Amino acid sequence: MTTPPQPEGSPEFVEKIRQHPINGLALKNLSAAALTWLRTNHELVNALNVFPVPDGDTGTNMVLTMQSAYDEIKNSPEDHVGKAANDLAQGALMGARGNSGVILSQIWRGFARALDGHEIIDGQVLAEAFAVARDTAYKGVVRPVEGTILTVAKDIAAAAEEALEETQDPFEILEIVVAEADASVERTPELLDVLKDAGVVDSGGMGLFFILEGMLRFSKGMPLDTAVATVQPLSAIKFDDAMQTVEPGQDYEIVVDFRPNEPLVLEKYFSALEEMGTSIQIGEGDGMYRMHIHVPTEKRYEPIDYTMTLGTITKVHIENLLAQMDELERERQAQPLKLAPVEPGQIAVVTVAPGRGFANVFASLGAAAIVEGGQTMNPSTQDILGSFENLPTDKVIILPNNKNIIMAAEAATEVTVKQTAVIPSRTVPQGLSALLRLIPDGDFDNVVKDMTTALEDVQTGEITTATRSVEIDGVEVNEGEIIVLHNGKLILSSDSLQDACFKFLEKADVDDYELITMFYGANIPKAEAFRMADLIREAYPDHEIEVQDGGQPHYQFIMSIE
Repeated sequence: MTTPPQPEGSPEFVEKIRQHPINGLALKNLSAAALTWLRTNHELVNALNVFPVPDGDTGTNMVLTMQSAYDEIKNSPEDHVGKAANDLAQGALMGARGNSGVILSQIWRGFARALDGHEIIDGQVLAEAFAVARDTAYKGVVRPVEGTILTVAKDIAAAAEEALEETQDPFEILEIVVAEADASVERTPELLDVLKDAGVVDSGGMGLFFILEGMLRFSKGMPLDTAVATVQPLSAIKFDDAMQTVEPGQDYEIVVDFRPNEPLVLEKYFSALEEMGTSIQIGEGDGMYRMHIHVPTEKRYEPIDYTMTLGTITKVHIENLLAQMDELERERQAQPLKLAPVEPGQIAVVTVAPGRGFANVFASLGAAAIVEGGQTMNPSTQDILGSFENLPTDKVIILPNNKNIIMAAEAATEVTVKQTAVIPSRTVPQGLSALLRLIPDGDFDNVVKDMTTALEDVQTGEITTATRSVEIDGVEVNEGEIIVLHNGKLILSSDSLQDACFKFLEKADVDDYELITMFYGANIPKAEAFRMADLIREAYPDHEIEVQDGGQPHYQFIMSIE
C-alpha cells in the first residue's frame, strides 16, 4: 500500500498548513493523513463488531475504501479542490467494500458534490460539504438506522453549521467537528440497543471519527503511526489448509508386509495398533501379513518398530497424506471453473461465492461470472463491475449472497450502461435457490421477479465459532462456543458442533421440509462432515441429506433446508 506523508510536527509546519488555503493538493494531503490514521486504528474498529461471528471487518473495509479513494488522487497535481474531491469520491465508490465502505463512499460523494465548482474550501463551503455528505449518505440507504455511521454524519454536519457562528476558519471548524464526532460515537449505544447490549460503540461511526481525526492531527503536526489502543486482531480461529480431507491424526499412511516368527495373535496385534493410529486393516496370505494404518507424524515409525518385534519385515510403504491432499487441492484449484457461456441478448448471472466449492456449484447451475467473496472478504464495487463489463450481453443479474455485499452490488449497477438488477440474497443458499430460477432467454423483469421470489424457498443455517462473549436477542454467547445463525439471525449457542447442528434443525422446523444440504467449510475435515451427515440421516430417515464441499472460511457448516 502507498504510505501517505507523515506530519513534520514543527510549529512552522503547522503554521504553513493552516495559513494556506485548502485546495486540491491540500485535500490530497488531508485524505492521505485520514487514510494513515484509519489504518493505524483499523483493528480497534474491527474489534467493535457487535455480532459474535467472524466478520469483524468494518475497519478493514473502510481502510480499503479510503485506500482506493486516495489512490485516485495520490499522483494528481490538481489544485482545484472541486475536481480533486470528485476524483477522490470516484475512487471511493469503485473501491467501496461492505456496507460501511459503501456508506463512506456516499459521504465522499456528497462532500464532492458540494465542492463542485469551488477552487478552495473555506468555512462556509466546508459546512455545506458536511451537510450534503449527510444528505447523500442517508439517501443511499433504504432503511436508515440511527446509532450508526449515518448518525455521526448527521451530528457533524449540524456541528459544522453551528460552528459558523463562531468562526469561518475551516481548520477550527474541523476541530469542532472532530470533537462532535467523538461525542456522537459515544452516544451510539443510546440509540441502538444491540450496541448497548454488547457494550460497544458503532464501528462505522468510529471509523468516520478516525478519518476526520487523522485530518486534524495532520493539521496539528501530530503523529499518525501510533494507535490509540492496542487490540488483538479478530482471528479467533486458526486454520490448517492441509487438513481438508484427512481426519485429524491421519498424517501418514503406513503399509508393512511381514512374516511373523510365531503364530500371530490378531486381537493383541490389533489392540496395540489402535494405540498408534486409525484406519487399521490386516490381511493374511501364505504365511505373510500386510498391515495398513494411518498415524500422526510423531508416531509414523511406531507401527514399523512394533511389527519388527513380531517377525521379519519384507516391505514398508510410507505415504505423506498431508502432502498428497495438498497436491490434490492444488490440482483442484488449478482447474478452471466451467462458467456458463452467454450469448448476446441473454441474461447473465454474476454471483459472489465464499469458497471454491460454492464456486463450482454456482458454475454448474449456470453462473456466467463468479466473484470471490463473503464474510471478511467483501468484494469492492470495482470487483463486481469488472466481473460482468466484458460479458457479451447487456442484461446482468447480480447475486451478492451476503448482507454486507448487497450495497456494493447496487453501487456497481449505478456505474454501468448495462441493464442490471441485484437480487438481495443475504445467504449463499438463497443465491443457489435464486439461480435455479434462471431462464437465460427469458424476459428480464420476469426473471428478476421470479429469482427474487425464490429467496423465500430456502432456510439457511450458518454454524461458526463465536469471536466474542455477548448477549444478543436473548441469546447468551461465550467466546469460543459454537453459534448458529438462522437466516442471518443469531438463534443459539452451544459447546458442541453436533448439538448446534441438531438444535438448528429443530428450530428451523426441518420436518416441514424434504432436503437438507450441508456445505462444509475449509476448517472442517471431510470425514467429520460426512460423520455429522450420517448422524442427521439417522435422526431424520425420511429426509434427503446431501453433503458438499463449500470451501467457505470460518463457517464449519452452511446448511440449506428446502
